[in-house]
Amino acid sequence: MFEQQNQKLCYEVLKDQIIKKEPLCLEVIKEIHKVLTSGTYDERQYIINKERPGEFKKHDYVTGIHEVGSSADDVESDLTELITEVNEYNGHDVLTAASYLHAKFEFIHPFADGNGRVGRTLLNYYLMVNNHPPLIVYDEDKRLYYESLQKYDENEELSALHEFLKYQVEKTWKKAIALANNVKNERKGLSDYTRNL
Repeated sequence: MFEQQNQKLCYEVLKDQIIKKEPLCLEVIKEIHKVLTSGTYDERQYIINKERPGEFKKHDYVTGIHEVGSSADDVESDLTELITEVNEYNGHDVLTAASYLHAKFEFIHPFADGNGRVGRTLLNYYLMVNNHPPLIVYDEDKRLYYESLQKYDENEELSALHEFLKYQVEKTWKKAIALANNVKNERKGLSDYTRNL
């Protein structure tokens, strides 16, 4: 429940920056992390490792099956390089740039906790600042999402994530339009389950 409330609050905090089309910076990333992880931070990392919401990790963590991630000492420079690279992009393929931003952010894994939530929020921030509709990564699609991130971790292959995010944009807005038009999805009834009995 805290995570959902924090997500709503985070978009309220970012609304003016999105409207003003402010480019990404370290301060925005730290603020997103601080808001999203408030009240949800991993107890061990908070008490034992002295890590806090809004601060980069102080220790190195195994973040995937291939131990991806920047070392704690390299997080700030790696993120600065990534931010500079995507802020300087002037092309028209916003979704590919956003896919790259998201994959590389998750690879860097700058925080002790909350990297997925922060990464998805940054993804939408970047999309909206660049006049592209935001998206939702649906729970039922999380397996595909993690598989596409793993392909980037293993081979720096971005096409799977790009295609996945493209699908999520379409799914998000198809559902939003249906909701706006008060269209209800047909659900199975009891007879659909008992017909063959």
